[in-house]
Amino acid sequence: MTSSKLHHPAGSLSDASDPVLLTAAGAGWAHTGLRVLRLAAGVSRVVHTGEYEAFVLPLSGGCTLRVDGATFELSGRDSVFTRVTDFAYVPRDATIELSAERDAEIALPMARCTRRLDPKYGPAEDVPVEVRGAGQATRQVTNFGTPGIWDHADKLNACELITPSGNWSSYPPHKHDEATECEVVNEEIYYFRIAGRDGTTPSPEGFGLHRTYTADGSLDENVAVRDGDVFLVPHGYHGPCIAAPGYPMYYLNVLAGPAPERSMAFCDDPAHSWIRGSWEGTPVDPRCPVTSHVGRSPSRRSE
Repeated sequence: MTSSKLHHPAGSLSDASDPVLLTAAGAGWAHTGLRVLRLAAGVSRVVHTGEYEAFVLPLSGGCTLRVDGATFELSGRDSVFTRVTDFAYVPRDATIELSAERDAEIALPMARCTRRLDPKYGPAEDVPVEVRGAGQATRQVTNFGTPGIWDHADKLNACELITPSGNWSSYPPHKHDEATECEVVNEEIYYFRIAGRDGTTPSPEGFGLHRTYTADGSLDENVAVRDGDVFLVPHGYHGPCIAAPGYPMYYLNVLAGPAPERSMAFCDDPAHSWIRGSWEGTPVDPRCPVTSHVGRSPSRRSE
């Protein structure tokens, strides 16, 4: 995969009214995909999962999900910057029906898999919110679909990150492209949403920065990312993701690979791993956590 195929600006992966349709084949790799659907109020959508398992993750609004004779009501949220949402897992070889009382946007992070599991609902109140890093590298990690937290999946891993304006995340840079004692092989998708000046509403106004590179310099991508952009990481170190001052950054991470057991193990770039030690004794940014299952944290509600 050439570097020119890694960054997909908003709209370049659209499918009719849907913002993103990306299969593993479309990405030029083997395991990981992403769909982002727009649901019109009162109009049902039918999706066939095929060889992919998926999470049904509301980005804005909520939805009713019917699959395998079960019905799940996902209450969702106003935007990715306002609340931790509930979600559902759906298996491969399933027909899912989605409907919404008001317009909604729903992400389907996907992974090719072999085992067919039962559908399952994930309550928002059970989703752990982690504050990672310190100082200007403080960020929120919402671990809704990670190993050890959500084990009801065959290959699929997913989490959400919120980076307050002006902060750095995915730092120090790290990679997961070899099977070693340190890391496992995972293909990764970054799906970005950038808040506008109100701090909660995604907007094309703002931007952030993302870096992916290899130690030998064969890959060296430094891109400005905007609301709705997708970046693919087939290999190499990735990070930082930087939120421009005034514009909080969200991204959905989707990972899957060939390992028999789900894992998100990674190795830092040894040139920068010392930075973790420098965080000792450094206060975390009080703007984190930004959200919980209840809503925005008290320090963020006035913004």
